[in-house]
Amino acid sequence: MLYFSRLKMILIWIAVAVTFILAAPNLFPASTLAQLPNWVPKRQMTLGLDLQGGSHILLQMDQNDLVKAQLETTRDEIRTLLRDAKVGYTGLGGTGRTVQVRITDPTQIDAAKAALKPLTDPVAAGLFTGGSIQEMSLDDSEAGLLKFTVTDAGIKYRTSAALAQSIEVVERRVNELGTTEPIVQRQGDDRVLVQVPGLQDPQRLKEIIGQTAKMTFQMVDTSMSVQDALNGRPPAGSSVLYSQDDPPVPYLVENRVIVSGEDLAKATATYDSRNNEPVVSFVFNSRGATRFGQATQQNVGKPFAIILDNQVISAPVIREPILGGSGQISGNFTAESANDLAVLLRAGALPAKLTVIEERTVGPGLGQDSIHAGKVAGIIGSILVVAFMFVAYGLLGFLANIALAVHVAMIVGVLSLLGATLTLPGIAGIVLTIGMAVDSNVLIYERIREERRAGRSVIQSIDTGFTKALATIVDSNVTSLIATVVLFYLGTGPVKGFAITYAIGILTTVFTAFTFTRLLVSIWLRRARPKELPRAPVTFVPAGTKIPFMGIRRWTFALSSLLSVLSVVLFMTVDINYGIDFKGGSIIEVQSKQGDADIGDIRSRLSELNIGEVQVQQFGAPNDVLIRVGTQDGGENAEQTVIDKVRGELQDNYDFRRVEVVGPTVSGELAKQGTIAMIIALIGILVYVWFRFEWQFAVGAIVATVHDVVMTLGFFVITGLEFNQSSLAAILTIIGYSLNDTIVVYDRVREDLRKYKRMPLPQLLNNAINETLSRTTLTSVTTILALLALVLFGGEVIRSFTMAMLFGVVFGTYSSIFIAAPLLILFRLRPQGASADEEKPVGGGNGHGDLTAALVAKGIVIREAHFPGRAPIEAYGNGGFRFADMSHRGSLLCLPSGIHGWEPADPLALTAADFDLLLAEAGKVEILLVGTGKDLRPLPAALRAALKAAGIGSDPMSTGAAVRTYNVLLAEDRAVAAALIAVD
Repeated sequence: MLYFSRLKMILIWIAVAVTFILAAPNLFPASTLAQLPNWVPKRQMTLGLDLQGGSHILLQMDQNDLVKAQLETTRDEIRTLLRDAKVGYTGLGGTGRTVQVRITDPTQIDAAKAALKPLTDPVAAGLFTGGSIQEMSLDDSEAGLLKFTVTDAGIKYRTSAALAQSIEVVERRVNELGTTEPIVQRQGDDRVLVQVPGLQDPQRLKEIIGQTAKMTFQMVDTSMSVQDALNGRPPAGSSVLYSQDDPPVPYLVENRVIVSGEDLAKATATYDSRNNEPVVSFVFNSRGATRFGQATQQNVGKPFAIILDNQVISAPVIREPILGGSGQISGNFTAESANDLAVLLRAGALPAKLTVIEERTVGPGLGQDSIHAGKVAGIIGSILVVAFMFVAYGLLGFLANIALAVHVAMIVGVLSLLGATLTLPGIAGIVLTIGMAVDSNVLIYERIREERRAGRSVIQSIDTGFTKALATIVDSNVTSLIATVVLFYLGTGPVKGFAITYAIGILTTVFTAFTFTRLLVSIWLRRARPKELPRAPVTFVPAGTKIPFMGIRRWTFALSSLLSVLSVVLFMTVDINYGIDFKGGSIIEVQSKQGDADIGDIRSRLSELNIGEVQVQQFGAPNDVLIRVGTQDGGENAEQTVIDKVRGELQDNYDFRRVEVVGPTVSGELAKQGTIAMIIALIGILVYVWFRFEWQFAVGAIVATVHDVVMTLGFFVITGLEFNQSSLAAILTIIGYSLNDTIVVYDRVREDLRKYKRMPLPQLLNNAINETLSRTTLTSVTTILALLALVLFGGEVIRSFTMAMLFGVVFGTYSSIFIAAPLLILFRLRPQGASADEEKPVGGGNGHGDLTAALVAKGIVIREAHFPGRAPIEAYGNGGFRFADMSHRGSLLCLPSGIHGWEPADPLALTAADFDLLLAEAGKVEILLVGTGKDLRPLPAALRAALKAAGIGSDPMSTGAAVRTYNVLLAEDRAVAAALIAVD
């Protein structure tokens, strides 16, 4: 395990070097990197919107708009097709998803169906999806009446096509704003996600991307005054529309469209040469120019309306025919509004209305503060963890700290290589993995110490420590990875950023803590050739600790049950402080431009806006204020109206640092996803633990984990901390982390179950917990140190996450000892064990007792040992050994072929002749454990040379240590033999 070939060492060092090369660009500004040669890696981590500022906007398409447009198109097509076929009809109209028409002449029914057949013909669904779909279905069950209904497949097809078109339109609009690296992508079946980093004016962005921008040129109807139309009924084929003025001016406009925005070839913002007012100049394409020229020729002296989204921009009078295909739109424009209209016209119209259902905007100032807070927390957390490892393990801790530096560099390097986004929760994830990365080193080092106390040599202790810790490290990290993968797929935004960094940290931990640390230790062994393990300045858990944990299990069960019931009752009776992620509403963080914020004044001013429940509180510094506004009854658009009102009221005195809006649609989905995430994570962990252990272990682990989740929910209720998406991320992380300590204990329990087949289960559990106590406590300490740095210096934005994690880690350690382990007794993992005085188990007790008398009293035959096969040594002492329900007085030689009575000529001066049986089986043995009695005695050089010539390694130790080591290696199916000199 400690041997590394030259090729393997080179590959490991190359991997470490590549890691630092990939991570290095993040230390330099972009301007410096731009001056370097092209072959130098320059890719940096992408900062999330919460770190560099910007807007995250989720838009939902209104399918009702699509259905309405489809029905209008279908009515027009029915009218045209029936007129062309000279078929008489009446009652053409539609409601819901259906258009109907009545054929007046029954003899023309078949002709009408033939004429309208194109409406129900299948259309191609797409190049890659294949097949075809039917957009309209025909119902002619009622005589003379034809009903055309939009099918579900038709709506889905139209929605998909419209969404693809909307993404193109939105992307063109966003790009026109000159933003850097915007992200516009599809999300789900009817949503568009827009992320624009570094944007200074999010309100303008929403106005640009949310406006449908359907422009039409239509004639003004002069056959009736607009007032008469308002008082009575507009003429057929005309509608009353209003202007964008304040107050709005009504116009009676013909429904017939002369030219639409689709016929525009160019639109630019400019100034009118006559009065220097901002206008929008436009140029039609050939078709639009022809149609517009014909309309202006036929309507000289009449007004026509330029309409944008059913609002009249202007209604000029046609003085003369406009045949050049160009013109200008004038109105009450500012330079910015004229430019925005030009952007909309160039980008094209949206096929349907897009509604903002979620908005998260962070100002650049808050982003810089978050970066600073993350750096401070990371540095302090690293210092605490590094110092602790050195104090706890001395030189070995120093080697672990070197591996820790490589671990952080690997996370940064992988994030840079993948182009992944680093968010503030992502920084928290890196700091958290700093604490968890050394957890694996703690597991390894504590196992090494344990093996050394058992009598192994330094090299054997280190080799065995790494070997036996690997399974525990893998098991504990897999459980954390399961919860993290669930969080990645069901989380959104910054929370997903946490999942990415945390998952990368879990994977790199296995490499740095196991492979790289092992390489460093092997180099130290070769160069220093130590006779003893490095001493640590402080011993936190003394060796040989014997705390009777199982003796108080009923008290801990009662305490945990009481606290769990109390948490559930509080959760059901006291309203938890749900954030907007789960109940909808708005969060606005503002900062006073001068002096401290006046919370009372803000509360008073906002209460006059009639926007419902408003909470105003200090948030961090005295000049920072957090405003919470409850969800609005008017739906998604009402949420945006609230932001506009608050901004208008406070923007003169306060800077808006962060705005988050979650509509009722998204909040309901997030609550559902959170519940599903916890259930999936628990099921995944249950399956994995069941697969790796037994059902009692799996159920015990889940019960302990559910206990930790319930306790954490109670913590949120009692403290009043906001429960949001980051809180859910904390709970999922706690689920994975809680299993870490539980797996450490369970792994030792499983090992001891194989070793002590007759030991009573409570005693076995006590031994297992005490043997792993340093591991379970010290791994938690390293994580707690990192979390303390996040709680104290990570900032208010992630406070609920870090506080919940800190609480969860403490309770996770408690439940691993006092809940998970005792549950194995409740589940009857070992229904009936031996009594405590039946025998002296290997590794337990101080005296050996009268083994022979005890065996005779129990009716067990004592005879010489010639046992065929391999078996663990169950007990030793009183000049003999017990194994396979038999006992033997005298020394033993345990070989692959069987266990033999062995009486060397001189136990104090062993020779090769004493090992004739062993040498005959040399090809089946790799290592010989020599138990030299109560004390360790070195083997003669001639014997070591003879064994080495036969390809057998030798390791002398006390008989007790040899017995324990032999049992462990035997359980691992190693090619091991043992020569055991009896002790009294």
